[in-house]
Amino acid sequence: MKKILILSAFAGFLACKNEPKVAENNIKQDVAYLADDKLEGRQTGTQGEVLASEYLITRFKAIGVEPKGTEGYLQSFSFKPKTGPHSEVEFTTNADSTITGHNVIGFIDNKAQTTVVIGAHYDHLGYGGEGSLYRGKDKAIHNGADDNASGVAVMLNLASRLKVKNDQAEIKDKNNYLFLAFSGEEMGLLGSNYFSKNPTIDTEEINYMINMDMVGRMKADSTLAVYGTGTSPMFKQTLKSNNDKFKLIENESGVGPSDHTSFYLIDIPVLHFFTGQHEDYHKPGDDSEKLNYEGMDLISDYIYTIINDLNDNGELAFRKTKNESEETPRFKVGLGVVPDYLYDGKGMRIDGTREETPAFNAGLQKGDVVLKLGDSTITDMMSYMRALSVFDNGDEAAITVKRGEEEIKTKVQF
Repeated sequence: MKKILILSAFAGFLACKNEPKVAENNIKQDVAYLADDKLEGRQTGTQGEVLASEYLITRFKAIGVEPKGTEGYLQSFSFKPKTGPHSEVEFTTNADSTITGHNVIGFIDNKAQTTVVIGAHYDHLGYGGEGSLYRGKDKAIHNGADDNASGVAVMLNLASRLKVKNDQAEIKDKNNYLFLAFSGEEMGLLGSNYFSKNPTIDTEEINYMINMDMVGRMKADSTLAVYGTGTSPMFKQTLKSNNDKFKLIENESGVGPSDHTSFYLIDIPVLHFFTGQHEDYHKPGDDSEKLNYEGMDLISDYIYTIINDLNDNGELAFRKTKNESEETPRFKVGLGVVPDYLYDGKGMRIDGTREETPAFNAGLQKGDVVLKLGDSTITDMMSYMRALSVFDNGDEAAITVKRGEEEIKTKVQF
C-alpha cells in the first residue's frame, strides 16, 4: 500500500512538472508599482528612476529574459542638459556630467539571424518641470500611469508571452527579441538616441522595432493609432488582416514624438502604438486607476499576433516615409487645447482645454470640433496648424466650432 501511495505521488509530481507553463498577466500590478507615489514620477536621473529600473530588472529576471545591457540589464548614459530650447543634449563620459539615465535591456536568444526590438519608455516628469501642463501652485507628483507605465507593462507582458512560447516550442521563432525600457524620453528621446548610437547588439541584425507609448486610455470606440505603417511594405496588410477589435488610425511616417523615431532614423522599420491624449496628459492626474486594462490586454493580444504573423517573413524591407514634422508650420501663438489626435473626421476635435488660454477664455470645450479659424477652413490637424501659424500675440480671430449638432461662432484673443 505504501509503495502505491509513493508511486501515485510521484506520478502526480511528473504530471504537474509536464504541465505547460502559462505566461502571467501582470499588467495591472506593473502599472501600479511604476505609477506609485513612492517613485516620485520617475524623472531621469532621480532615485525614483533608479527604483523603477531596479523593478524592471527584477521583472526581467522573473520572466527569464537574459541581460543585454552594458552592465547586466543596464545601459547607463550620462549627459548635460540643454542650455537652450534649440540646443542639442551632449552625451558625456566625464565625471562632472550632470545627469545619468539608465536603459534597461532584456533579450530572448532564439539563435536567429534577426532580432525584433520591443520598446517603451519608463521615465516621466517627476514633479513636473518644463514638460508639465499642470497650472496648480503646489508641487505635485506626475505619476505617468498612461505616460508611460502603460507601454512598459504591455512590453513586459509581451516578454512573458514570447518567453513561454519559445521555451515550449520545438522550433523557435525566426527572430530573437530585445526588450528595451528607455529612460530620458521626456527630455528628448535620449535613451533611444543613445542606444541607436551605442547599441548592445548589431543594428544590422534588427528586423523591425515596435514602440508603445501611452496605450492605457483606449476610448469606448476602441480607436488605436498606429504610426510608421509606411516604413515597411509588410505592415499595412499585416495590421489589417489581424484586426477585428480596433478602429485603426494609421500614419505612415516613421518620425514622431516617441522612441521609434531613433530607430527609423537608422533605417529600421517601426510601428508605434498609441491610444491618444487626454486631459490628464502631463498632469498629476495621470494615475493608475484611470487606465483601461481590458483595452491594454487587447493591445497586447494584437501586437503578439502581429509579431507571430511577421515571424515567417524574413528580414523586412525598410522604406523611407515623408517626414510630416519637416512640413509642420511654425507658430507664435497657441489656442491652448489638447487636440484629439485619434479623430478622423473633418476638422480638429478638442480633447481638452487649459485654463487661462485663448480657447478657455472663448468658452471652447472638450469635444468641440474646430471647423474654421480666421479665414481658413479646418479639415485636419495640419490645416489647423497652418491656420494658427499666421497669427501673432495680441491678434483676434474668428473661430467656428461644432458642438453636437450646433455650429458656434465666436472670437479668440491670442
